[in-house]
Amino acid sequence: MDALAALLEGPRARGAFVLRSMLSPPWSLRIQDESPLTLVAVVRGWAWVLTADGEQRRIEAGDVAVFRGTRPYTVADDPATEPQILINPGQVTTTLDGEVLCETMSLGVRQWGNDPDGETVFVTGSYEYVGAVSRRLLRALPPILVLPRGRSDDRLLDLLTDETVKDLPAQGVVLDRLLDLLLISTLRTWFSGAEAPPWYHAYGDPLVGKALRLLQHNPAHPWTVAALAQEVGASRAALARRFTELVGEPPMAFLTEWRLDLAADLLQGTEDTVEAIARRVGYGSAFALSTAFKRHFGVSPREHRAGGAAAVSSAS
Repeated sequence: MDALAALLEGPRARGAFVLRSMLSPPWSLRIQDESPLTLVAVVRGWAWVLTADGEQRRIEAGDVAVFRGTRPYTVADDPATEPQILINPGQVTTTLDGEVLCETMSLGVRQWGNDPDGETVFVTGSYEYVGAVSRRLLRALPPILVLPRGRSDDRLLDLLTDETVKDLPAQGVVLDRLLDLLLISTLRTWFSGAEAPPWYHAYGDPLVGKALRLLQHNPAHPWTVAALAQEVGASRAALARRFTELVGEPPMAFLTEWRLDLAADLLQGTEDTVEAIARRVGYGSAFALSTAFKRHFGVSPREHRAGGAAAVSSAS
């Protein structure tokens, strides 16, 4: 399995929130639902995205935006429009004063907004639980990425848009799978571009690429820089220098994060014991994994498995 396949096999929507919004100016939505990953595909018109860091980006018909992390952001008709509506955890929609608008602004099956003929129409798909998206994938993504029209798969976007408003048996399952497909297609295209993380492009380097594959495919091996250098046929110093230059961190730092990301995914996705997971990802005992896990994520493996996933997501 290649590195990208290993990342993109993770998204598994289960009862994902999918909605078509239809809006005419002025409108401004403050998104504070704490979803770890959200996809917004613009069907008609435009929208401005304002991040917590002050970034402003305009997205238009055919564009697909992916939001990673739980920090609030705003989607509006214009950067100057003040937020009027809050999207809260559980996708509860309210005014700034707390009035619930879920029914008031309903326009039909999975349709919502202030105008059924709105100038702007977009489809939102939110993965509301961390376990539905691997920690490794979340770490690889920026807080927001936008795939412009022409690079996204219009067929999948059209199909998701059409299916969103249907009310048929097993419709939720159909929407889950379509959302997964559109997300995977979008991210596959994004990873092929210059914006992808340095370690992904480093796979093309004959020296560092081989080292990365060894670390990622064999995390339980007792790697040292010297052992890794011997495997790839380079000196320890040369490998450490080249690896750090291309990946952005030393080999053992990369391996530590990779092991802990794997452990986080296995805790969410399997019923294996902490001891078994520890040995699977290269730690000698459950205690050793627990110590490293809590230091890195701020919660213990058992807390993460029992519901502390939000802390792991916030640290992404």
